[in-house]
Parts: sequence; C-alpha cells; structure tokens
Amino acid sequence: MISLRQRIVWASLLGSAALASSGAFAQAPAASAPAAPAAAVAQADGAAAPKAQHKRADPAQRMARMQEHRAKRMAALKDKLKLTSAQEGAWSTFTTATQPPAGPRPRMDRAEFAKLTTPERLERMQTRQAERSAMFAKRADATKTFYATLSPDQQKTFDTETAHFGGHRWHRGGPDGHHGGPAPATKS
Repeated sequence: MISLRQRIVWASLLGSAALASSGAFAQAPAASAPAAPAAAVAQADGAAAPKAQHKRADPAQRMARMQEHRAKRMAALKDKLKLTSAQEGAWSTFTTATQPPAGPRPRMDRAEFAKLTTPERLERMQTRQAERSAMFAKRADATKTFYATLSPDQQKTFDTETAHFGGHRWHRGGPDGHHGGPAPATKS
C-alpha cells in the first residue's frame, strides 16, 4: 500500500513533469530534468527514514515516566480535593489499590503466539481478559469506597478531575480519529 506521503510526492512529480513537457516553465538543460524527480524521491525517502529508525523507549524508562506522571497527577488531585485528616487513610488505601502493577507486564512474542493453535490463543486471550477484569474490579471497588468518604463538594471536584483518567480510548485515537479532546457531538 502506498503511503499518503508517497502519493503526494508522485503526484507532484507527475505534475512537474507534465508542466515541464508542456513548456509552461523555462527550458532547462536535458541533463538536469531526470535529476529533479530523483532528488524529490530521495528527499521523500529521507523524510521517511527517521520514522523507520524510530525505536520504542526502554520499558523501564517508560514505566518510570508513567509512574512519575501518575504521582504528579495524584498529588494535584489530592491538593484540589483538600482532604481532611480523617480522609487521609481512605486516600492512602485508594492510591495503593489503584496503583498500576509494578514493572512491565510480560509479553508473548508474536512468533510464539502465532505457533499456538486457535484454541490455545483463545485461552491465552481469555486468561488475560480475566486478569484485566479482576484488576478493574479492584480499582473500581477502591474508587467507590474512597468516593463515599468525600463531601458533596469534594465529589464534584473528584468527578471533574478524574473524568479523563479512564480515557484510554483516546490513546490510539478516539471515535473521530483525533487524540484527546471530547468526541464530536452527534445529531440524533
């Protein structure tokens, strides 16, 4: 499949060639005409090269950045909630229960996964789904318990501030294909 960038490069090259052959531009020496498309293709390849060389960050570094980001987010939430000393214990229980698992999760190599039979792959996927459901239930229970200790004003603040915490659906683009932000309003 041809990428959008390649389509644009080829379209501009064909357009340039058509204009050059029609005489709309000043006549250039014949030796330089083939060099222009080659230079444009080389430039397009050069622009795509950094993308091909892109490597994912070390999982340990990514995990450290995520934990640091979460700690800042949780500290900001705690400040905005203005918790009382009686609520500190519930906050500690909440933050501990909602803490993501330590370290990167073990991943199966794609080649290893491809060697499994269909029922084995389905069993692995079902096991992983059950693990995720259990983690979600634990977090949901901890959140509900903590939420019950908050005053109505604190609950409003919590609702407002945490509305995006579970927004993983935006990670790879939402329903409108954009990252972040609310989904567009639909007419009924």
